[in-house]
Amino acid sequence: MFTRSMLLPLIQRFWFVICLCLPPGAGAQVMNDPVLQQTIQHTLDDIYNLDFVAADAQIRQLRSRYPQHPVGPILLATKLELQHLPVHENKAATVQFTQAVDQSLTLAKRMLDNDKNDPEGIFFALTAHSYLASLYNNQGESIKAVSESKRAYGYLKDGFHLTTKSPDFYFTTGLYNYYVERYPVDHPVVRPFMFFFADGNMAQGIKQMDIATKRALFMRPVANYFLAHVLIKHEMQPGRATAYTKYLADKYPNNPLFGMINAEALLLAGRYAEARPYVQRLKQLRSKLIPLAVSAFEGMLAEHADKDDLAASDLYQAALRHYVNGAYTKEYQAFAYAGLARIATRANDRNRARLHYKKALAIAEYKSVIREAKAFK
Repeated sequence: MFTRSMLLPLIQRFWFVICLCLPPGAGAQVMNDPVLQQTIQHTLDDIYNLDFVAADAQIRQLRSRYPQHPVGPILLATKLELQHLPVHENKAATVQFTQAVDQSLTLAKRMLDNDKNDPEGIFFALTAHSYLASLYNNQGESIKAVSESKRAYGYLKDGFHLTTKSPDFYFTTGLYNYYVERYPVDHPVVRPFMFFFADGNMAQGIKQMDIATKRALFMRPVANYFLAHVLIKHEMQPGRATAYTKYLADKYPNNPLFGMINAEALLLAGRYAEARPYVQRLKQLRSKLIPLAVSAFEGMLAEHADKDDLAASDLYQAALRHYVNGAYTKEYQAFAYAGLARIATRANDRNRARLHYKKALAIAEYKSVIREAKAFK
């Protein structure tokens, strides 16, 4: 029998799924000045492509020209997050990040003091609280993370009615509509407690996120990234996800997160010839996240495309020795364990295969990996 205290971690995780999946990204309408919008778009493009020198110059210009608007500090926070990924592991960057987020939140609340329905104020407050929730969660500060997530949820609900005023709200609304239904499907024990949350619709959520990938002014990269993640992780449609991941990888070739999700989508879709040059490109990037991903991806190429189990086994084992980040590369460990299990199965070593699948199940979140591991007898 489950008690409320036993359910609390699952309820917390749902808050995190909703609020931690919100930007990196900048705001809703951000004035009606097309020149300003273009400047912000260029700044975001520089941030997402890791051109931080150019981004810094444009952020300084924006903050000088619009000192009372939250867009400048939230862009700075976004830059710091990607520049020091994962930012919570860098104390100095974390201090700068927190200061920038706090300043953006203060300015957003001033906008809301003047007009509680201001779409820009709502969006930047939502973004700021989501950033803080993500940071606290990664730091292991669960109580603080839940508190920030609850604050973000209020602004998230306000955004449900603002999609006609800004297409960027299609992303936040679509993400909520999907996960508020998906989460209790994956964790049925929390279903009786979901009355706290407004109803959603997974199909509608996917459609809304797709609209954001095409029409959002500032959230387009984020919408592409998270919609692709949903399609790979939950819907087991990596082929469909490649339409979104290839856009990101080609537009932002220096971004390790976009490069990794594109490579995995192509590999999981069985498009090995297309995947290989993207995996090679990943090897040229400098990020502590890359080595595990590259070893796992090269293992998949060796196993599936080259039919070389010996090379694949070495690569999968190498992947398991690399630094792992829970948010970004843990699933690639599960890929490696599943690959080793398949190789053991072909070698008629079912005990070893069973052991590897057990390890994969302990960390896997992708339904395709979980289904494969559970199907092994």
